[in-house]
Amino acid sequence: MIKKVQLPLQTLNLVVGFMVWVIISSLLPFIREDIDIPADKIAILTAIPVVLGSILRIPLGYYANIIGARLVFLISFVLLLFPVFYISEASSYIDLVIGGLILGVGGAVFSVGVTSLPKYYPKEKHGFVNGIYGAGNIGTAISTFAAPIIATQIGWSLTIKLYLILLLIFIVLNFILGDRQEVKVKTPIIEQIKGVYKNPKLWYFSLFYFITFGSFVAFTVYLPNFLVSNFGLDKVDAGIRTAGFIAIATLFRPIGGWLGDKFQPLFLLMGVFLVYTLAAIMLAFSPSILLYSIGCLVIALCAGIGNGVIFKLVPFYFNKQAGIANGIVSMMGGLGGFFPPLLLAAIHSITGQYAIGFMLLSSVSLASLVLVVSMYYQDKLNLAQQVFNSTGQGIIVTDITSKIQAVNPAFTALTGFRDEEVIGQTPRILKTARQEKEFYDAMWKSIKETGAWQGEIWNRKKNGEEFLEWLNISAVKDETGEDVSYVGTFTDITAHRQKTSE
Repeated sequence: MIKKVQLPLQTLNLVVGFMVWVIISSLLPFIREDIDIPADKIAILTAIPVVLGSILRIPLGYYANIIGARLVFLISFVLLLFPVFYISEASSYIDLVIGGLILGVGGAVFSVGVTSLPKYYPKEKHGFVNGIYGAGNIGTAISTFAAPIIATQIGWSLTIKLYLILLLIFIVLNFILGDRQEVKVKTPIIEQIKGVYKNPKLWYFSLFYFITFGSFVAFTVYLPNFLVSNFGLDKVDAGIRTAGFIAIATLFRPIGGWLGDKFQPLFLLMGVFLVYTLAAIMLAFSPSILLYSIGCLVIALCAGIGNGVIFKLVPFYFNKQAGIANGIVSMMGGLGGFFPPLLLAAIHSITGQYAIGFMLLSSVSLASLVLVVSMYYQDKLNLAQQVFNSTGQGIIVTDITSKIQAVNPAFTALTGFRDEEVIGQTPRILKTARQEKEFYDAMWKSIKETGAWQGEIWNRKKNGEEFLEWLNISAVKDETGEDVSYVGTFTDITAHRQKTSE
């Protein structure tokens, strides 16, 4: 029973954490009526929870593996009681800065669920599960739209105090329903970092999430004002369109995770970044409101699918270091939600339009598409290399002049020759005097005519010992049908021959 409620419980935890995370930015117009906040300090004030909430995702993801999600959520929500109450009683800009620092914990809890929940489900469901959990980021939208409405009725201070009740409810729920028996992984954090930071895939996923989640946040922040100032829409209409953007991106996050479970995730990411590139180019040319709306909805769909697929891939590639890897990738996504809006604002202040910002998005998306394609083919090469290295049969690869190009570990185990001793040589290095020239002539005639040969052959090891092997030789041809290399696979059958002779 307890294990079954972890997905809905932790998803609601994320909703609450994200609701608390954006308290200041959601209620800033009301807070400014009572507290003097310099205009040039507003960006810093709203950025502090975002940046801290992103950075703290690394330790919270790590500790989710060490002590379990139940305790991390409990401790996080208890800690959040203090800044929420402190901000509700704030009377100065400094008070808001101090409270905002600890509010970052609300955004940092994202890495807890993506680390914990995959433990309860088979790998083929990880994408869907993390997608459902990730949909909890709708908590930012709930606060953004609901908090101002409540504040108009009871004031911003009492509105913030309502969050204390919400936190207390979820402290109790986690205490009662949190899983005390969650599987723990106690690898030291330094070892986990060493195990992942040199892996380029970690930084690829960080870039991908920086784009998908960052664009989601950037569009959420800028669409209302942009639609009003550029297309003359009223605030209600702009708000409804923005709400539609958020709803689509949130809905398609679990759908993206589910698709990642059913299909090749890297193919899905290729499609996501291809569409991103085209949609951003279209938006850069300031189309009509209809085309602009379509472009934004396409971005929302891609952001949702991309976010879901990425957190299907992270635990797949970093199973043993899921906590730290999830923390780093989600941290970059959080920072992606911070820097693009600032960049868009700077570009708009200089040029008076957002076109350059959209072109930058298209360029980075195109670069990401290239990276995903390279990852896909690198994975295929790695798989082929693993098969080559792990097979129990000796393998020898030569070019058409019979010079050895590669051998596998089994070749070394069977013959005693290391790869550096035979690469560049010919298979004659293994030759014995047991076969006549006619034997080799017949063997190569068969290879030239049929593309293959198999049979028994005597060869010698590095120590001079002769052994009988069963050898298969196949020709590798190019598109024109010409031989480009030869692959020989063999096994030592000396002992088997001796037994049958007895």
